[in-house]
Amino acid sequence: MDILFWCLIVVSFVIAFVGLIYPIIPAVLFIYVGFILYGVFYDFGSMTFSFWVIQVLLTLLLFVADYASNLFGVKKYGGSKAAIWGSTIGLLVGPFIIPFAGIILGPFIGAVVAELLIHRKPFKKSVQVGVGSLLGFLGGAVMKGVLQAIMITVFLVYVL
Repeated sequence: MDILFWCLIVVSFVIAFVGLIYPIIPAVLFIYVGFILYGVFYDFGSMTFSFWVIQVLLTLLLFVADYASNLFGVKKYGGSKAAIWGSTIGLLVGPFIIPFAGIILGPFIGAVVAELLIHRKPFKKSVQVGVGSLLGFLGGAVMKGVLQAIMITVFLVYVL
């Protein structure tokens, strides 16, 4: 049964990393699912109060990193709040409209369209903002991936 239990825990962690690419999947939630599965299958005792404090702090840092990276990417290239919203909407809708490529093109197109339609910026400037949005998304995904790996490492240190 140990193999089955650990497979379920690992699968929940893997789904969390898939959530970095497909933001419709609540990545950090699946990390916590892995923690809870471990507690149910084995023991919550090894996950002490300090463990949960560290995990909550890392989760908050993950949310801040996600927001800040998108904001920084758009703002660095002169984008507006509308571009941030367009990028976010494109990130959520893109994968459904354009499978696989939509995850990259969605934030870019969303930011460009927002700048063109709402702020009437020139096409070249709107494309620059779209590039900033894309770079922000990719940077955020890397940062979130690192933070998720740290969360899982902390988990393993506490339970093994």
